[in-house]
Amino acid sequence: MTLLSALDYASVAVFALTGALVASRAQLDIVGFVFIACLTAVGGGTVRDVLINRDPVFWIGQPAYLAVAGAAAILVFFWAPRLESRYRTLLWLDACALAVAVPAGVGVALAAGLGWPLVLVMGMATGCLGGLMRDVVCNEVPLVLKAGEIYVTAAFAGALAAVLLEGAGQGGALLACAAVTFGLRAGSVAFGWRLPVYRARPPRDGRR
Repeated sequence: MTLLSALDYASVAVFALTGALVASRAQLDIVGFVFIACLTAVGGGTVRDVLINRDPVFWIGQPAYLAVAGAAAILVFFWAPRLESRYRTLLWLDACALAVAVPAGVGVALAAGLGWPLVLVMGMATGCLGGLMRDVVCNEVPLVLKAGEIYVTAAFAGALAAVLLEGAGQGGALLACAAVTFGLRAGSVAFGWRLPVYRARPPRDGRR
């Protein structure tokens, strides 16, 4: 198994767990669990592969990815009721998933010979779009859009670290990507790190 395949499998597994946890919060049946888990697990990678014209899309070429996502969904279906705080667990699993998915997207983009701007975009797309789809379908405010959340910023910083360290070799660059991404996202979850949020102020003359 190549490094990129391992990253894709890890990303699929952990993102599938987050999708199933969101399904548990929405009180879906087991079919809903599997659907949301698979959507979350392969959503970002699918968009990435379609945009760069990768043939075949990673989970079509290797359907085992769907089996991994489905197994994760079934596991959470029976395991979630035992969790004291499903939302807190979701946040930490999502941080782990982001830290794996962004390097996966960056690695695929680098292997495809894309320029650094597209490497950044593919890293962010792989890391963020699956969770965005998950939250929209389950009628939750997407984590990537919550005010002040360091999420897309963490994905961007991780992808940028990989681009800057590309000369150190693929392994080192992707490891740095994962570390930066997780460090920023974990800081947001654990310590409340936030980005500045726009605050509207009324005009001085009283008019809008």
